[in-house]
Amino acid sequence: MTSPTSAPTGADQRRGPLCVGDRVQLTDAKGRHHTITLDAGKTFHTHRGQFTHDDLIGQPEGTVIRNTAGVDYLVLRPLLSDLVLSMPRGAAVIYPKDAGQIIQMADIYPGARVVEAGVGSGALTMSLLRAVGDGGELISIERRADFADIARANVESHFGGPHPAWRLEIGDFADQVALVAEPGTVDRVILDMLAPWENIDAAADALAPGGVFLAYVATATQMSRLAEDLRDHGGFTEPHAWENLLRTWHLEGLSVRPDHRMIGHTGFLMTARRMAPGVDAPLRHRRPAKGAYPTADAEWTPEDLGERPVSEKKIRKVRRGALDATPTTDTTIAADAEAATAGEDS
Repeated sequence: MTSPTSAPTGADQRRGPLCVGDRVQLTDAKGRHHTITLDAGKTFHTHRGQFTHDDLIGQPEGTVIRNTAGVDYLVLRPLLSDLVLSMPRGAAVIYPKDAGQIIQMADIYPGARVVEAGVGSGALTMSLLRAVGDGGELISIERRADFADIARANVESHFGGPHPAWRLEIGDFADQVALVAEPGTVDRVILDMLAPWENIDAAADALAPGGVFLAYVATATQMSRLAEDLRDHGGFTEPHAWENLLRTWHLEGLSVRPDHRMIGHTGFLMTARRMAPGVDAPLRHRRPAKGAYPTADAEWTPEDLGERPVSEKKIRKVRRGALDATPTTDTTIAADAEAATAGEDS
């Protein structure tokens, strides 16, 4: 934990002159982005010319650099919203528009104790760590070790090393949360997984009275089942669900209009508050029709819900690249990951 006078973890990575190890975003005149990590002696080149990293090291943000072909690039450190869309990924990331909603609607505050499950590539993890601060605690639980490796590499690359508030565990949420948190001591639980209703009991045990349960689901059928199971549990307030649509605008002289393209749907968010032990939630005035309830033996697979499968070969490639890019001084993590990858390839 840092002292009150020290800079929060990662703050030094976000200010001052550009230096070796900084990740910078290059934007050309057509708005195309290139993200690079500065390294002394290296060269950035495309089919339209090149320049050396040394030309940027020591320069302030907002610099414009011209390459050998006369192409100008605006040089800035990427925002977190830029980073999560360009970083190495194995699983799909939670988009910045949804991450912002999660931070606000789940009321993630400095010093909070938060448990997230379904870490994926670590995009939401970065936002949660910024929100809880060095004095908070974020326990991330991921079922897949290869996804956990990618997430760890991305998070540590962003913060310049391990974050003091972060703990990453591998395993099932229901099993791990009981080991890492005493019952009733967690302020917020955030689930990003295929079947979050399977973990309602475990989340209820971990949450303190008044704590927030939030789930991110991709389809309306998932949302419906989760809502009904939260109601049947009886230990949560009436769930609320919504989706967040973001439409950008084209700004060019008098041609001011919505852009032709937008991300129409990413996922649904659902929240509920934990009731005090032994207190049942008030009954709703209306109940849905009996036919709205799913069967107890219904099976849910990523393919059924329209998710694209990710090949094991791609995961291994992304994990190696992410681990190579991280600045962490803990060589044991990288060595263990490389050993595991070698075993998988053999």
